[in-house]
This record gives sequence, C-alpha cells and structure tokens, in this order.
Amino acid sequence: MFRSLAYVGVCGLVSSMSLVQVHGAEISARYQDMDLDLVADTPLDESQWRDPRILIFAYTPVEDPAMYSKVWDEFIAHLEALTGKEVRFFPVQSNAAQLEAMRAGRLHIAGFNTGSTPIAVNCVGFVPFAMMAENNGNYGYQMEIISYPGSGIDAIEDLQGRTLAFTSPTSNSGFKAPSALLSAQFGFTADQDYKTSYSGSHDNSILGVVNKDYDAAAIANEVLFRMLARDVVQEQQYKTIYKSESFPTTGYGVAHNLKPELAAKIKQAFFSFNWEGTALQQEFADAGMEQFIPITYQEHWAVVRTIDAATHTIYNCD
Repeated sequence: MFRSLAYVGVCGLVSSMSLVQVHGAEISARYQDMDLDLVADTPLDESQWRDPRILIFAYTPVEDPAMYSKVWDEFIAHLEALTGKEVRFFPVQSNAAQLEAMRAGRLHIAGFNTGSTPIAVNCVGFVPFAMMAENNGNYGYQMEIISYPGSGIDAIEDLQGRTLAFTSPTSNSGFKAPSALLSAQFGFTADQDYKTSYSGSHDNSILGVVNKDYDAAAIANEVLFRMLARDVVQEQQYKTIYKSESFPTTGYGVAHNLKPELAAKIKQAFFSFNWEGTALQQEFADAGMEQFIPITYQEHWAVVRTIDAATHTIYNCD
C-alpha cells in the first residue's frame, strides 16, 4: 500500500527507501533522469513502453467524483479523437489511491493536486506538462485559513488552543504550506499550540468550518470559489484570517512510460482543446480558468519544493 508523505523533524530526516539525489530533488531509483529536469525519463528500452488499448484519466480527488466525470466529458471526447483510443474517467477517492493507481500502471493520464505533484513525480513516474490558466496566462491559487463568524478567531494568534483542520499530509495548501507558516512565522507547534484534525479534502474542511465542526481550516481558495459558485456555501458563513501568495494549480500529465507518440498526442489534446461553451469552462469560470498552458515541474513547482524542504518533508516511495 502506498505510504503518504511523512512529516518529520530535522533529526528524523531519514528515508527508508533508495533515493537518487538530483539537484536537490529525490527521485526514486526506479526511474532515470538523464537530462536533469527532475522528472522521470521515458525508458530507453522500447519493450518497457506502454500503449494501452484503453486510456484511464483521473482528476484530483474532489467532493463528488461522479459529478466531475461529466465536467470532463467533452475533453475526454477530444482526447479520444486525437489518440484514437477509448478514454475512461477514473473517479479517485483519495490522493493515495490516485498515486497508487499510476504506480501500478492502471492510470495513464492525471491531474495531481499541487501538493501531490512532487510525490507523483518522484515516486510514481508522473510527468506533468500542463496547468489551467486564464486567457492572459495568469494562473495560481492561494492558501487561506478560514474560520466562521463568532468563532473568536480573527488572526493567526487566535488559533492558540483551538482546532485547525488540515486536509491530508500530501496537500500543499491543506497541510504543508500552513504548517510551515505556523511554525516559521508564529512559532506554533501542531498538537501543542493548536489542535489538529484531518478532513480528507478541501471541500470537507470548508463544510466543516461553516457547520462549526472545526474552529478553522487551511484550504485552497480555488475550491472555495467553486463551492461559492455552486451555492454550496455562502460568503457570510465563513471569514478569512490569512491568505498566502499564489501557488501553481493542479498539474496535468502522463505516466513516464507511455509510448512517446501516444504521450505526444495526449499532450496535443490538452493544448488544442477548445474550452468555449464546455462544462469544463463552466466549472472553472469562477476561477477564471479558460485554457491549458505548458509548464515544467522544475520551474513551476520550485516554490512547493521549497516548502517541502522547509517542513522537512520526505517521500516514502516503498
């Protein structure tokens, strides 16, 4: 079973697996990175290339995976037309399940959330190449710490002795970024200065705050915006006590061992997809997303790797 990220202190920064150090990154010894771009290379041995009859695509875990399969219907049809293959949407229930599916070869195309992308790259051979953006090329989201009106929490300092909900240890905005912030800027130690709880998803954290199950929660505001647009929550039900700088959004890409010609067609599908009038455009309109833009893990995830280093996060890929 896939192990999630371990959050350890400086003295415990020891991994139980074999890792290859590449320019400060940790990529599993199962993969090669000859060009030093921090992602796994396509195998040199053509017998290791995969050209499946049916392609499986998964979007990062959300509150209603079945609903999101419809959001991606038009994109999947476009993907089928370009690749000449049947494409099926895989509604994953957790980050761990999504990671394990790609490592096991059952998942070929994926959108991994910001915090999961580094472990997907290093542990399961994920090669990200695209990200959603506005028409002008702007992209990103912010980590927010929210509470509910009347909670008595109006600033980070007010979290002392209260319960802060995280999503999961693999999440950038739902765990790693707020952990680094609370420790570095405020000297707070989890389960000592404040209590912790894990909701499993940003949606659950947001709903937990508005229903007063949690005193506060660290969330990705792109998820909050979508929930506001669907009237799942209302602005008067929560308040923001902290907002971070921008982070990259979900990274889209493929398994490293797909046949190169197939991987190229999949990549082409992302950049040639016409969003106009689609369910995808409607779903992400509140965040202003209207296209896929090219990205590299080395450049666009540098800030996330910095947070991982600051929180002494390691990847247990065994």
